[in-house]
Amino acid sequence: MTWKTLAEVRLENDEVTLRRIERSDRAALSKIAFDPEIWRYFVQRIANEEDLDRFLELAIDDTAAGRRTVFAVLDKNTGCLAGSMAYGNLSEPEKRLEIGWSWLGSAYRGRGTNRWAKFLLLRHAFEHLLCERVEFKTDVLNLQARKALKNIGATEEGVFRSYNYMPGGRRRDAVYYSILRNEWPIVRAGLIDRSKLSAPASELLAS
Repeated sequence: MTWKTLAEVRLENDEVTLRRIERSDRAALSKIAFDPEIWRYFVQRIANEEDLDRFLELAIDDTAAGRRTVFAVLDKNTGCLAGSMAYGNLSEPEKRLEIGWSWLGSAYRGRGTNRWAKFLLLRHAFEHLLCERVEFKTDVLNLQARKALKNIGATEEGVFRSYNYMPGGRRRDAVYYSILRNEWPIVRAGLIDRSKLSAPASELLAS
C-alpha cells in the first residue's frame, strides 16, 4: 500500500481501535489530558484548554500534510478514548518511520492498552508498509519508557546528547531504540503473548 493513504488507516483488534484523530475527539481528550504526570517527559505539554486546542490542531494539520499520522486510541473495554499515538519521521523511500508521541490517560495505563496499540502500529508498519526499520526515542531520564521499550524487544542504539529543549529550558538527551524487519517475528510473538500482557507492565510513553 502507498504511504500517502496512512491518514485513512484504521487499526483494530479485540482490545483497541486506532483511527485518525479528529476535532470531534476534543471533549473526550479533555477528560484525560490534564494530568501533569503524562507530560513529564514531553516536549509539548497540555496544562489548559488552550494547550489542548494547540495539540489537536497540530495533530490534525500534521496528519493532513503527511508529516505525521496521529491516531486516537480507543479502548474497546470501556468504549472510551484512551489517548493518542503517532507515526512520524516518515521515510517511504528508506522504508523507515518512528512510532511515538504516545500518551494514555491514567485509567488506561498498566492494563495492556498500550501494548496492544503498539502491536497494531508495529504490525501495520512491518506487514503492510513493509518497513525495514521502526524507531523510537525518549528522554534519557524516562527510565519507565526505556524499560518498556526493552521489554517489547527494541534495541537501544545510543544517546543523542543535548537533542532539544524541554519546557522550562532543560536540554534533553534523547535515547534511540529500533526494531528491524528481521526482528519483527520475535517481537510480534512477545507482544501477543497474553500472559505477558496480563501482567503489570511499564508504559511506553513520552517519546
